[in-house]
Amino acid sequence: MREKAISFLLLVIAAIHFVPVIGLTGVAQLESLYGISINSPDLEILMRHRAILFGLLGFVFTLAAFKPIYQPLAFILAAASLLPFFFLVGVSDTYGEAISTIVVGDVIALSALIVAVALRFSAPRSVLS
Repeated sequence: MREKAISFLLLVIAAIHFVPVIGLTGVAQLESLYGISINSPDLEILMRHRAILFGLLGFVFTLAAFKPIYQPLAFILAAASLLPFFFLVGVSDTYGEAISTIVVGDVIALSALIVAVALRFSAPRSVLS
């Protein structure tokens, strides 16, 4: 049961990280997703690259959901993805509605991460190895 809960939580984290991948389909999707105007090819490239990186993270989290050996790596990558974003939001004077929406999603992802880590490292080693 514990293993299934960890897998579910990792899939929640993966799903949240897969959302930006829609940005690979074009500028209109990126602008809709982030509520910003992408008015230069450079910004488009950066945002599409961001979409690829989030897709790769989502892949790792999905892999870890089914292969427990990858869970510690997935936990580190999830924390490395989520915590700097919260820091940047925290030190910003203001931000738009799109960032507020991302914050909500990332709070869900961080909550799932915390529970998954607690479950993983409170479990007997023989169960998850």
